[in-house]
Amino acid sequence: MSGTTASDKGRTAGVPRLSGGGASRWTVLIVLCVSLLFVALDTTILYVAVPSVTEDLRPGPVELLWIVDVYPLIAASLLILFGTLGDRVGRRRILLLGYGLFGVASAAAALAPNPQTLMVARALLGIGGAMIMPATLSILRQVFPDRRERAVAIGVWSAVAAVGAAVGPVLGGFLVENFWWGSVFLINIPMMAVMLLIGRWLLPESRGERNGPWDVIGAIIAALGVLGIVLGVKRIGSGEAVLGLTTLLPIVLGTLLLVLFVHRQRRRVHPLIDMRLFARPAFGTSVGCIVLAMLALVGLQLIAVQYLQLVLGLSPLETGLRMLPLVFAAMAAGLTGSRMLQAVGPRAMVSLGFVLTAVAVLCLTAMNDQDRVWLLSLGFVLLGFGFQSTLFGAYESMLSEAPAEASGGAAAIGETSYQLGAGIGVALLGSVMNAAYAPGLSHVDGVPRGAAASASHSLGEAYKVAAGLGESAKHALREAARESFVRGLHVTLVASAVLLLVGAAIALRLPRRAADSAERAEGDNATGVSRDSEPAPANTGR
Repeated sequence: MSGTTASDKGRTAGVPRLSGGGASRWTVLIVLCVSLLFVALDTTILYVAVPSVTEDLRPGPVELLWIVDVYPLIAASLLILFGTLGDRVGRRRILLLGYGLFGVASAAAALAPNPQTLMVARALLGIGGAMIMPATLSILRQVFPDRRERAVAIGVWSAVAAVGAAVGPVLGGFLVENFWWGSVFLINIPMMAVMLLIGRWLLPESRGERNGPWDVIGAIIAALGVLGIVLGVKRIGSGEAVLGLTTLLPIVLGTLLLVLFVHRQRRRVHPLIDMRLFARPAFGTSVGCIVLAMLALVGLQLIAVQYLQLVLGLSPLETGLRMLPLVFAAMAAGLTGSRMLQAVGPRAMVSLGFVLTAVAVLCLTAMNDQDRVWLLSLGFVLLGFGFQSTLFGAYESMLSEAPAEASGGAAAIGETSYQLGAGIGVALLGSVMNAAYAPGLSHVDGVPRGAAASASHSLGEAYKVAAGLGESAKHALREAARESFVRGLHVTLVASAVLLLVGAAIALRLPRRAADSAERAEGDNATGVSRDSEPAPANTGR
């Protein structure tokens, strides 16, 4: 590639078989980031469109839950499959297929005449997203072999991911207010068509070593294992009993399948994922930090949207605009992440990011049913900067610790950790929120017991129940529901802060300096363990 220069100090040997595409590595980065932007948008853009979808398609509660959840559920379960497949058949090839499928699925979702069609379309979007997400990160790992340049690239990449997820509600709110709910999907079609053409022209093809057959059985076992765990925790997050058959059984089966997957990979000469990576403190710790960061915060995002719309009474567009300080802070953290990493090192960067995020979350406990714009904005700024600093440091350490020829598998592990943490976070923090919210509605003056029980499911449900009551009971139920929601929000914020502080403690296992893992890699190469060069003969299992 034209972007590979002598400054890479001989590490270009670790970029196996780059071909096609004459663009510079920075142009490639732009293409990858635009790809990621639209995939990230789709994780949150539907949140503000849910009321419109409900009104138009009339889905049942279970159908609505699946419409929202099936995208991240399918995407999370297939990341390892497509990440490792890209290492074998070509990352650009998988990425281009993902573009095509994402565009077709978006058209089906936008024009869905019923809930079932929308669910299937969202599932196909999840498959397309699973093709795109690890491919963008693994191609980035290939075209930026120098760690300092790669840190800058990862900073831009992670900032775009944060912007996409955070801008989703803003863009979704604008589209829903001015058009119809299907427009949140329709915008993907022209962009994916353009990306398919540009990607075919500009992106380089790359793949890892094709030693031995691709372990298709292992890939399926991993997919089913992740699917079971994420499905179980999402059911818990929707309010089902933790020890229920539909929650506990998928989690147990998923865990057993993942244990089987790990055992299988350790025994194979040519594994999908080299499990020895997890023995490296920087790699395993980085993965754990990604899970904890997402676990602590993604549930709060859903709760924050409900707070802004249902407690403060903001419109979908106003809700999205209120979250813009988080977007800009996350962008700043991503764009300055490389310098910060060089200045303080991975250990301090990730730990301090966790602590700053915990402080921001605790500041937000001062929120009540009154609109405090400056407090909310300050909290979101600290939240965005701290959270993005944590993710940047963790992703950079994880990718730098993984060998270049297995970057697709490493990227898939990172993205699976991201999605798994998000799923568990929604379930865990949603359960905490429900446990703190429901008791406040057990006895409301003038409200029948059955109506109060229905209102205890969620604030939105409480408003629907209140609309069918007399004026006095309606006012009493709405006030009680708002007070209970704010109280539950405070409890959830404290729980999230505790998880973030646990993450700060775990991050202390990361290297003190960014160069530490590179220095260890030189020692590994001296003993025959390849990282950023062609695999040594003694390590043919890669």
